[in-house]
Amino acid sequence: MENKHFNIRVYGLLINEQNEILLSDEEEQGIQFIKFPGGGLEYGEGLIEALKREFIEECNLKIEIIKHFYTTDYFIQSAFGNGGQLVSIYYLVKPLQEINFKIASREYDFDGQIGKSKQCFRFVPLSSLEDQNVTFPVDKYVVELLTNKIN
Repeated sequence: MENKHFNIRVYGLLINEQNEILLSDEEEQGIQFIKFPGGGLEYGEGLIEALKREFIEECNLKIEIIKHFYTTDYFIQSAFGNGGQLVSIYYLVKPLQEINFKIASREYDFDGQIGKSKQCFRFVPLSSLEDQNVTFPVDKYVVELLTNKIN
C-alpha cells in the first residue's frame, strides 16, 4: 500500500556575528548525520511554535524568527519516521539570549554522551560552507541557496 502521509519539518538558520552558521551533529540509533537545528512539527502546533520548541529542547535557547528562507518546492521521500512525503521549512533566526551550550570544534564531538541519541553543535563559517557539510538532500539545497550558488 502506498504511503500518502506528510512529514513536516522546520529548521532554523542561525548565523552569528562572525558570519558562521549553526549546525547540529547527531546520532540516532547508530546513524550519524549533520543538519540544521530543528525537527518535526507536532500535531496541534504551528511552524513558528514548533521551531521555538525545537530550539529550547535541543539547545536550551530562545530564538526569534527573522524571516522565512525556504520551503521544499519539489517531491522528496522522507528518510526517517514512516516515510511519506517530506516538507521542510527553513527560517532565518536569531538568539534572544546568550548562547550557553557547548560549541564543538569538530564533527560528532559527543564528549562522552551515551545512549541511542547523541547531539552536538558547531558553528561553520558561511564562507567555507559546502553542501557536503550536511547530510540530507534538502539541507544540501539550502546550503547552495545560502552560499548563492543557485540564482
